[in-house]
Amino acid sequence: MAGKLLEIQNLTTGFVTEKGIAKATDRISLSVEKGKTLCIVGESGSGKSVASLSIMRLVDYAGGTIFEGSIRFNGDDLAAKSQKDMIQIRGERIAMIFQDPMSALNPVFTIGDQIAESLQLHQRISRPEAWRQAVDMLHMVGIPDPELRAKQYPHEMSGGMRQRVVIAMALVCKPALLIADEPTTALDVTVQAQILELLRRLQDELGMAIVLITHDMGVAAEMADRIAVMYAGKIVEEGTVLDIFDHPSHPYTIGLLNSIPGLEGTRGEELYTIPGTIPSINNLPAGCRFNPRCVKAEDKCRQQEPGLNEYRSDHYVACLLYGSEGATNPVDSVTEVHRS
Repeated sequence: MAGKLLEIQNLTTGFVTEKGIAKATDRISLSVEKGKTLCIVGESGSGKSVASLSIMRLVDYAGGTIFEGSIRFNGDDLAAKSQKDMIQIRGERIAMIFQDPMSALNPVFTIGDQIAESLQLHQRISRPEAWRQAVDMLHMVGIPDPELRAKQYPHEMSGGMRQRVVIAMALVCKPALLIADEPTTALDVTVQAQILELLRRLQDELGMAIVLITHDMGVAAEMADRIAVMYAGKIVEEGTVLDIFDHPSHPYTIGLLNSIPGLEGTRGEELYTIPGTIPSINNLPAGCRFNPRCVKAEDKCRQQEPGLNEYRSDHYVACLLYGSEGATNPVDSVTEVHRS
């Protein structure tokens, strides 16, 4: 498709351990179009963050290695580039918002200096001009009195303010792609809504694409154009936001949706939980990786690993319960989604 900005094909990223190679992502394929949002959802340990770090080639610094696949950004394969080349791409063409805004900020430098540094590095402008643009960016992300705030240090700001600063740092060079890894973690509901609204507004103003990493299906519903559901290093379902919420097909996707508390009828009732825990990448089960937790697992699920196949138009599912011809009703064929 002509509009694809990022296209990942068969990406395998792993870590060499005493027990062998642990594959945090295993032959995953994803894409995101210009100006659109792709949400990658799943439990902790599913490989979401490693996938995002692989795009930025930051996984190299964490002891990880890209063993297979390509990461094409505007036609260039990032997986084949040197770290020297990636320095010119990170921050300017692709930016990232990390999970913890406090650890992403240097406590000994002012907010303004940290934002201006990226401009000076990538755009080769003077410090006064970089400082002016940094103040403008703080205003753009909704920080009051940006001239004063630019002179402050991270510890002088609240968690919500620091998250806005991290967003300002990521967007100051107006990248074509923003990767946001759990950008609302540890924020209260009101601030979370403000941050999500800010990202939507800046996306419209700058025309950038967003890859949003989250475990919160509510955030995905609010932000995504497309959703990819990850489990134990694999993509198990991918489709439009309407596909995933109106026609969930993989048992894991349905379990995630069932786990969302309803607005009505839940008082005094036990909340739904997916049985078991996500497996270690060093000790994956045979066959479908979800089969030990799946209430509909059959013998074939414990013997054969499913591929990601098109179930409906542009809606992909990795589940043997559908067979070669697919199921007539994806929800009823697995388990009914709980509705509030």
